[in-house]
Amino acid sequence: MHTDFLIIGGGIAGVSAAARLSQHGKVTLLEAESNLAHHASGRSAALYEPRYGLAPVVELSIASGEYFRAQPNVLSPRGIMILGRPGEDTAFEHDIADMHLPEIAFDEARALVPILNPETVTRAALASHAWDIDTDLLLQNFAREAKANAAEFHLNARATAITKTAKGWRVTTANGEYEAAILINASGAWVDHTAAMAGITPLGFQPNRRSMARIPAPGGHDVTHWPMMFGCGETWYAKPDAGALIVSPAEEHPMEPHDAWADDMVLAEGLARYEEFVTEPVTKLLSNWAGLRTFSPDRVLVIGPDARDPSFFWLAGQGGYGFQSSPAASQLSADLIIGTPPNASASLIASLSPARFG
Repeated sequence: MHTDFLIIGGGIAGVSAAARLSQHGKVTLLEAESNLAHHASGRSAALYEPRYGLAPVVELSIASGEYFRAQPNVLSPRGIMILGRPGEDTAFEHDIADMHLPEIAFDEARALVPILNPETVTRAALASHAWDIDTDLLLQNFAREAKANAAEFHLNARATAITKTAKGWRVTTANGEYEAAILINASGAWVDHTAAMAGITPLGFQPNRRSMARIPAPGGHDVTHWPMMFGCGETWYAKPDAGALIVSPAEEHPMEPHDAWADDMVLAEGLARYEEFVTEPVTKLLSNWAGLRTFSPDRVLVIGPDARDPSFFWLAGQGGYGFQSSPAASQLSADLIIGTPPNASASLIASLSPARFG
C-alpha cells in the first residue's frame, strides 16, 4: 500500500499528527495493538495544566490552549492545589513559583478539601488554571478529522521490519507492507526501537513507569469539585475521577518498553505518602494500573526530521505532557513536514529538534 505519510503509533501523538497531515495528503497510521491509545495515552492523568513542565513544554502547552477552548466539552474545570509539610518550605516555594500558584490559608484549603490534616499540612497553594481533559473525546475528535480526510488506521499492525527504499520507506507488518515518502515515528516507549529497526540512530529515550490506584471517595465525601492535589516536589498526587479518587506515587522508575503494570510496593509507599496529608486512611483499592512516561535525555519533546535522514520524522518523548501539548505539537509536526512556515518561535523549534542531540 502506497501513501504519502506513514505514521507508526496510535497514541495521542500519532492520531493528532494524522489529523493534521490528512489535510495535505494520504495518511496511513499503523498501531501495534488492537485499539488506539492502548499504552501511555490510555493511562493519562488527563489534566491540562499549561505551566507544568520545562520551558519548551510550557510553550507548546500554552499554544495548545486555543484549540482546546474551541472544542466543546474537551475541557472542564478542575483546579490544582499544592500541599507542603514542615521542612518542605524550599520545595513548596519553588513549585508555586514555577506553576504560578498563589498561596492560601490552610482553612481555605480545608474548606475545599475537608480531609486535609491540620497536624501535617502547613502550607497550601491553589490556582484555577488547570482543567480535566476528556482524553477519549480529544482522541476521537482527531481520529474523526483524519478519517474524514480519508486517512486509514490499521490496528494489530506491529512493524516487524522497516526498509529504506528509493522513494522513502517500506514498513512490513503481519497485515502486509506499507510504503510512504515520509515516515513519522510516534511509537511512544518504542521510539528508539522503531528508529533502530529503520537504521536510524536512536536518541536515548527512557520510558519510566508511573503507577496509579483508584480508591473510593474518602470518608464518603463528594469529591466532584475537589482540585487535583500534589505533594510539593511531586512526591504524590490525587485527582477526582468519576466519584472516586485516583492516587499516584508519582514515581519515575526506568523500564524497558512493555505493557506496564503497577508495582504493589511502590503503590503502597505512594499511598502512605498521600495518607500523611489527610485524615481518612486508604482502606480499599478499586483498581490499579501503570503507564510508561517516555522522556528524551533532556526531558523535552523531540519534534522534527532526523538530522541524517529528513524523510524520517521524530514525534516522541511526550513524557507526561502528551495530551496537553498535542494540538500544538501535531500542528508543528505537520508544518515542518509540509514546509509551511510554523506558527512557533525559532527558539522553540530548535529546542524540540532532534538535531540538538548531535
